[in-house]
Amino acid sequence: MNDAVDVFLDQWGRERPDLDVSPMALIGRVQRLHRLFVRGLEEYFATQGLELWEFDVLGTLRRSGAPFSLTPKELVRMTMVGSAAMTNRVDRLVKRGLVSREVDPSNRRRTVVSLTPEGLELVDEAVQGHVANEARLLEGLDGDDRARMVELLRTLLLSLGDTLDE
Repeated sequence: MNDAVDVFLDQWGRERPDLDVSPMALIGRVQRLHRLFVRGLEEYFATQGLELWEFDVLGTLRRSGAPFSLTPKELVRMTMVGSAAMTNRVDRLVKRGLVSREVDPSNRRRTVVSLTPEGLELVDEAVQGHVANEARLLEGLDGDDRARMVELLRTLLLSLGDTLDE
């Protein structure tokens, strides 16, 4: 059975037989998986009254551990979002009452963003269904296939310089 990428590769092979388009087989599938994963994640989070980006920020604060607070700079680093976008996101979450932004008592020159009790409750409820939804999205692979894919993707990410140190 062919997927959409097979069709695209056949078309390129017909139109440009002089090119080795084999890299498109992997990258095209990763791009298509990304779109399908995002759609599946957005559909789930909508049932929780959240957008994907909101869960990203709330989840980052939650997994940082008590007191569930990070500086805006730490949030940017942990979410791979630019500082202007993060400021906008935090502003919107503050308006929803899910996070607070306050002066850091240990360093008055910086601020910290913290989960509110409402934000903590929402993210704790949402993460349970999120994990189940992700498992559903991966049902097409058995445990061994998932483990192999995790290792291969980690190797590729590391080869491209994907670390939190950047």
